[in-house]
Amino acid sequence: MSRSAVASTISDEITQDHRELEEHYGKYRTATSEKEKIQWANQFRWELARHSVGEELVLYPAFEKYLGAEGKEIADTDRAEHLEAKKLLYDLERTNVTDPNFPTLFKKLMEDLRQHMKSEEENDLVKFETAIPREESEALAKSFQRTKHFVPTRSHPNAPDKGGFFETAAGLAAVSGSAVYYQQFPVLTTH
Repeated sequence: MSRSAVASTISDEITQDHRELEEHYGKYRTATSEKEKIQWANQFRWELARHSVGEELVLYPAFEKYLGAEGKEIADTDRAEHLEAKKLLYDLERTNVTDPNFPTLFKKLMEDLRQHMKSEEENDLVKFETAIPREESEALAKSFQRTKHFVPTRSHPNAPDKGGFFETAAGLAAVSGSAVYYQQFPVLTTH
């Protein structure tokens, strides 16, 4: 999927990522060969790791900054949900796509993510967008996209989920490794 040329808000970017995760999961489920299943599972895992770290580095600190105590509560809840997703993602990354448990793990991860994404889109982001100027939302969207380009390729449940960029990125880099360069990915087309 391609991003619009019009300046996006942070909500636009987060929601677009959510739809892409849904799309990657759907393509994994409908894949007819082992190679395709591996490619779409890899694409999903990579996108989810980047998305999660982007939220933790950009969105959740902004919740705290602009929404005060309520923003901290929202961010803490979202971080806890991310931790659960990271644990499942970690297990998924260590399970071969051909393992009979892989589809069950993947489905559980997606079910949990759907609940998180729905709450984020219908509650957290709506509340947040009403509290900040559009220009700030657009700046956060750009920061979110930039951050996703610099984060490691894997997420880990023991990686920091708050603090500065360097603390979080360094913690993730320690567990990321270079294995992603040897993984298979689908050829993505832009619309």
